Amino acid sequence: MHNAGQNVRRNIGENVHAPNPYPGSVNSPDSSALSRLVPMTARDPHEPGRAASPLELFFDLVFVVAVSVAAYELHHALTEGHVLDGVLSFFLVFFAIWWAWMNFTWFATSFDTDDWLYRVTTFVQMGGVLVLTAGIHDAFEDHDFTTTVVGYVIMRLAMISQWLRASRGSAEHRRTARAYAGGIAAVQVLWVAFLAIPDGVRVPVFLLLALAEIAVPVVAERRGLTPWHRHHVTERYGLFTLILLGESLLASTNALIEARDGEADLLPLVSIAVLTFVATAALWWIYFWPTHQLIITDLRSSLRYGYSHLFVFAAAGALSAGIEVEIDALSDHSELSDLAASYTVTVPIAIFMLGTWWIAMRAQADRWVNTVVPLGAVLVLLDPVIPVPFTFTTLILVAVVVVLVLHPPRVSASHADG
Repeated sequence: MHNAGQNVRRNIGENVHAPNPYPGSVNSPDSSALSRLVPMTARDPHEPGRAASPLELFFDLVFVVAVSVAAYELHHALTEGHVLDGVLSFFLVFFAIWWAWMNFTWFATSFDTDDWLYRVTTFVQMGGVLVLTAGIHDAFEDHDFTTTVVGYVIMRLAMISQWLRASRGSAEHRRTARAYAGGIAAVQVLWVAFLAIPDGVRVPVFLLLALAEIAVPVVAERRGLTPWHRHHVTERYGLFTLILLGESLLASTNALIEARDGEADLLPLVSIAVLTFVATAALWWIYFWPTHQLIITDLRSSLRYGYSHLFVFAAAGALSAGIEVEIDALSDHSELSDLAASYTVTVPIAIFMLGTWWIAMRAQADRWVNTVVPLGAVLVLLDPVIPVPFTFTTLILVAVVVVLVLHPPRVSASHADG
């Protein structure tokens, strides 16, 4: 089995691969395999036709719920005028959501066996997400992270069992798998201790523990790279982006519902609904413009790609809350000024654009794209001073998309070779 550094030297379309360990499907075992345990050896990183499995899609459903609840709580915190406190609470909660999702995604790309034990362990992780979600309100309202930490630790304990199983099934990656298991276990002990510290120091300690979490893969992968499948990984990131952008579409629908129910003037609410849909479609276009699998070619680039997405994902999740705040402002249900309410929309859009450009677009873009996208991200911050909310931002996003259509991504020979 090749390590990740060797894997990426092959061409994108090359079909050199090891025999499929799962007869009957490239993504899952046949029905008879589910009645027994499949050795957790590493998946082939060049497996043709590798796509998100039904289990992974099911796994994502609990994150739809978690992100929705976090965005809801952020919306209410912002509407009540608790901007800094709401943004901080959202970021802390969103980190836990994102990190649990990301760890499972990168593990699954390397060691997914899809046998009965793997499925049950994944269900336990999903249960942990739901427990975490149940504690989001307390985290926002009282800075009480007890339930969120309990749910988070449940997820991470399940992840430890997966890595221990991988250490038994894959001799080649045993040291790496054990490093993951040991590192995750040590940090979970610290998370439990976190619940006993005074409220006044919880935020800085939380940030330190978050840094400890993201350090685990950096340390573990230096013992031997796990064989990630870059087409599969980037597809999973794209699917999570769709989940987050879908929250903005829901906010657009809410504007239409309030307009129908006569909660405020009809025209502004309908305008917000239409402009939100157009802006969300533009953000989708921007994110999926580059070929993402060309970005991750070694450990450094995969860590940069994986970790930097925290800000892209968080911005996409916060955007739906900002749209709801804008609706509240139009219907006189917000403590924020119109200027501040507009910034709850434009700031997430700007972060999403800049993050996507920095992570995935720069290397595949010409001078036009590399100028227009970051410039557009800066210009949308001028929207709050425009009399008609959100209109200028939408026009900028449409202009950026036009440039992207006229200037398709470039794929150099070095990119094609990985």
